[in-house]
Amino acid sequence: MAEYKLLLPSMGEGVMEATVIAWLFNEGDTVKEDDSVVEIATDKVDSDVPTPVSGKIVKILKQKDEVAKVGEAIAILEIEGESGNTVSENTASETPAPATPDSETLKTIEEPLKAAASNTEYSGDLYLSPLVKSIAQQENISESELKTIKGSGLEGRITKENILAYVANRGSQPQVTQQAVPVQQTTPQPSTPVTPVQVAAGDEIIPMDRMRKIIAENMVKAKQIAPHVTSFIETDVTNVVKWRAKHKDIFEKREGEKLTFMPIFVKAIVKAIQDYPMINVSVNGENIIKKKNINIGMATALPDGNLIVPVIKNADQLSLSGLAKAINDLAYRARNKKLRPEDTQGATYTISNVGSFGNLMGTPIIPQPQVAILAIGAIVKKPAVLETKDGDVIAIRQLMFMSHSYDHRVVDGSLGGMFLKHVHDYLQNWDMNTEI
Repeated sequence: MAEYKLLLPSMGEGVMEATVIAWLFNEGDTVKEDDSVVEIATDKVDSDVPTPVSGKIVKILKQKDEVAKVGEAIAILEIEGESGNTVSENTASETPAPATPDSETLKTIEEPLKAAASNTEYSGDLYLSPLVKSIAQQENISESELKTIKGSGLEGRITKENILAYVANRGSQPQVTQQAVPVQQTTPQPSTPVTPVQVAAGDEIIPMDRMRKIIAENMVKAKQIAPHVTSFIETDVTNVVKWRAKHKDIFEKREGEKLTFMPIFVKAIVKAIQDYPMINVSVNGENIIKKKNINIGMATALPDGNLIVPVIKNADQLSLSGLAKAINDLAYRARNKKLRPEDTQGATYTISNVGSFGNLMGTPIIPQPQVAILAIGAIVKKPAVLETKDGDVIAIRQLMFMSHSYDHRVVDGSLGGMFLKHVHDYLQNWDMNTEI
């Protein structure tokens, strides 16, 4: 018999560590190759870690709520065969304290860090991941500036989101010398003290889970960074409703997929972005980055009440059928914790369907570093005035509100309003002969 160390695998660019949420097996249990053995969480997404070998779990090295680095051992398995990826007998019989990676694993982890550090003047006082260090070098951010950034990572480390938020605000910050008062933090403190909440008898205190903390932090930052403006429009989507009713059963029989309204909405958004590409941008200090790809984020409610935003990559290159399949796949994997870290990265514009909860409209918060987001309201039958060749008539129509929030630093009311009007026009004038 031999012992095999199960290592925390790489989980995408910029992801250096993860928190153990739950073990799906216990010590002494036998697992088969490709069995998911542990649930982990990063600052991007929750996922499972499968075992690449069959064997018996003899020791769990990272317990629930403990943090493991990429490449670090999280469990020891007893497997058939000669020694391969093995650990010594005394390592396997040590106390339950988390084990440290062996020299080869440490070398694998540390060499990229040393290589990244070789071209920088930053001292050893700062722990910077290769990605953060690369961004700092590209933006010519000095060590004194880095020390003013409040990190939200483990032990206060600077994350990718922290440094990107700092870069986005850098152009508006006053220049300081080494002796001057430090520049304002990425997340400004409230100007007045927060009033403590009084807890009365019978009140229940519910600690925020990890994802809720991340959502709360990101929402506060988003409102602090971008001055939000929201425009509204009511759209007659009667043609869309009739077209979907005509095709949904045929589509499901042919493709084995549900045909929802979402691919139609995404198609209209993509067309409007192609008409107004300055909606598909990000702000980097005093520069505007015009995005080449159109990647649509899709806000998705999870069964536990939290929110995640998987991304439809290159949505402009997909047909309606392709969009339907991509949306169904992302939604299913989001609700079943099967998303990969890359599935939630790279969005350039986001849509949120508040109508799925019966809401008529909302004022969505722009996810950074995007500059706009569209909320879709519930479709409701209403009497409406129609213009005909014989005069105006009142008819029952399918109406829907859309709310468009945009970043007034770079999107003025004319651009934000015209973009929304074009989405409205594409939906209201939906061609009943559109093929699926």
